Amino acid sequence: MCAELTPLSHIAIRPLANHFIAVHNGKGIVHSDFISDIRTATAYFSSLYSKDIAIYYQDAYPFTVALYAILHNGKNVWIAGNNKTATANKLKKQGCSLVGEWPDNKPAIKPSIQPSSPLLSPLNLDQVQLIIFTSGSQGEPKAIKKTLRQFQNEIEFLEQQWGQRLAQAQVFSTVSHQHIYGLIFRILWPLAAKRCFHSSLFVSPEALLKAAGTTKVYWVASPAQLKRLDEQTAWQDITNLRAIFSSGGTLPEDAAWQIYEKTQHKIIEVYGSSETGGIAWRQSVDDSLWTLFAGLTLIADVEGNMQLASPFLQVPTLKLDDKIELYGKEQFSLLGRSDRIVKVEEKRLSLDELEQCLNQSEWIEHSYTLLLKQKNREITSAVLVLTEKGKCFLDQHGKAELLKQLRQQLMSTFETLVLPKKCLCIQQIPLTVQDKIDKTLLTALLTLDATRFPLIQYCEMQNNQVVLQCKVPASLLYFKGHFPEHPILPGITQLAWVEHFGKLFFNIKQPFLRMEVIKFKKIIRPNSFIQMELNWKTESGKLYFSLRSSKDLFSSGRMVFGTH
Repeated sequence: MCAELTPLSHIAIRPLANHFIAVHNGKGIVHSDFISDIRTATAYFSSLYSKDIAIYYQDAYPFTVALYAILHNGKNVWIAGNNKTATANKLKKQGCSLVGEWPDNKPAIKPSIQPSSPLLSPLNLDQVQLIIFTSGSQGEPKAIKKTLRQFQNEIEFLEQQWGQRLAQAQVFSTVSHQHIYGLIFRILWPLAAKRCFHSSLFVSPEALLKAAGTTKVYWVASPAQLKRLDEQTAWQDITNLRAIFSSGGTLPEDAAWQIYEKTQHKIIEVYGSSETGGIAWRQSVDDSLWTLFAGLTLIADVEGNMQLASPFLQVPTLKLDDKIELYGKEQFSLLGRSDRIVKVEEKRLSLDELEQCLNQSEWIEHSYTLLLKQKNREITSAVLVLTEKGKCFLDQHGKAELLKQLRQQLMSTFETLVLPKKCLCIQQIPLTVQDKIDKTLLTALLTLDATRFPLIQYCEMQNNQVVLQCKVPASLLYFKGHFPEHPILPGITQLAWVEHFGKLFFNIKQPFLRMEVIKFKKIIRPNSFIQMELNWKTESGKLYFSLRSSKDLFSSGRMVFGTH
């Protein structure tokens, strides 16, 4: 049977006897103590001059106390996605006071202060008091205003849909409450449904399962965590969970099937966003299509974009940034984003904002960022057009150090998880014949097999000429056994590189015919730095090449392509 929901406006009004609302620092907290803590904090917040207060806490319980204390003061709560220095500075510019775990911030709530009044009044469900941030399509984080009514409406649907299955199970989470999914599933829904939530954010499924023990719990998870479960996972412990929710991105179907085959759990995926709230759900082992929440509708406009009508919105309809294909009125499939907002391990990232920050560096003239698939995950990568200072730094310290320094600069604005893992330093961003960025070429260069190809330090392209500054790492498989104790790079490998890069840059379609005037003058040792120069002669079908250092010529010649 579903729980009788307490309105979010009345959570701190009257205590529920013998009800444990949360577990914090290993201690169960009853509802009456929770209300007492809110009243104490409310008295403190009444002394703050600012109307707008930004909060950040790693643990859910102090966050919840601060959240309700601020609301009961009639102030606005700004919920930041992270506590980075750049985020703090932007919030201060918005006139916000910072409360919680911010850089160089003192604790804001003083337990010694006693409440000035014995009782709190119910909150206004329709007053705009919560501001949540999401990545804007133009690069700047976008502030989304929310009312408690919007959350209340969504919670009523969630309880009707899954409340009976959850019963009185406790809430364990591996996702943060500083984002809307965690805020609703980890805090607000349990509060309204009188379920105990655990304050700690578990950093791994293993830690969560160990802490759960034999307690009846359900898991608020993300695709990034679920798709990494493997043969070492305590599958029997997962079997004992009441349910597993996943949101923030799409869970690969093979991961969903693995969990089902091991535990019989059908992962409940929820699709939505900070702007929209929840939109749809699915259990992909039953059906790969998404099913709309009850009461929501999708309508295609004249341009083919989807407009959402939902009781979780403050406006009649909202255009979605995802491409959607409808199947009837209630089901649909997702076809990807229509903007440059991406998800990296379920962390929302504006590629435009990342490029803007990169371009502020004195080393970067222009940048382009993109996502790359790497095994079972996606990583952020950057293509960098360097200034003269940047090129000098690259020449002196190498690409690895350049990327390391840039990542450190970006850490004041972005979470570590979304920072570029790979970069390509290039003279100019390559374009297709339609004057579009050549994503195919960039992806191919960024995803070269590091065991088979040199590491590109810098790339220059001009007309039918390409110059690659490369490092030949000792880890290349070609050095093994060639020769023992005195490894050298085989000549055939050099020729294979020339052909590979020639076809990559010049789109050579003709078949290989022969080689001409091939010369190998010097041997290439492990960890050497080389310059590969390629010149393509379209009329003759000949690819001229040379591999050299600043002092020596290693090899040269030409390859001929065409028909007999």
